[in-house]
Amino acid sequence: MRAVAAAAGAALAALAAPQAYARASSLGRRHPTASEAFVPADAALVLGARVWPDGRPSRALRQRVETGAALYHRGLVPLLVLTGAASNREGLDETEAMERTALALGVPREALVRDGSGHDTRASARNARDALGLASVIVCTQEFHVPRAMWLCRSVGIDAQGAYPPVLAHRHTALGYVRELPATWKAALEIARDSVAPDDAPR
Repeated sequence: MRAVAAAAGAALAALAAPQAYARASSLGRRHPTASEAFVPADAALVLGARVWPDGRPSRALRQRVETGAALYHRGLVPLLVLTGAASNREGLDETEAMERTALALGVPREALVRDGSGHDTRASARNARDALGLASVIVCTQEFHVPRAMWLCRSVGIDAQGAYPPVLAHRHTALGYVRELPATWKAALEIARDSVAPDDAPR
């Protein structure tokens, strides 16, 4: 039994290692939306999430846009990059829902950029660098997602801070933290691959 427990413990530690690194390396650079610790950046990188069939943003997506809008109204960013899938699995445009939400929150249209090819966090980071030429961003997403998102931004040369809305005591929040373990392993492998052959890596 001890050997089984030791093996299980070792497996869990290995699974958690990339997430532990992502959290340690972003410490002091990720904060709740209302924090006074942020420094100005080129843009808020607002990451996409689920849209309901009637076009309404899910609560998670609305919170992300609210976070970006708050940073804009505080003068920390001049631009919101709304990045997500222009046609997700349901054929819905995440960025359109994000834009409507941001406009309703008082962000002017000229301060909004839609990136419909941000089909995952890694693609959103690369698009921010390659298509928009951003050197610094404040990533806006849920707390469980922030460390990985910041790591992916840093891996492509973007200085990243992270902003997140209040952490909700909800089943979806718990699932989010669990899903981040394999997702951060995937990110670590992609980052390692790109660091070996950065010019040849698919974009």
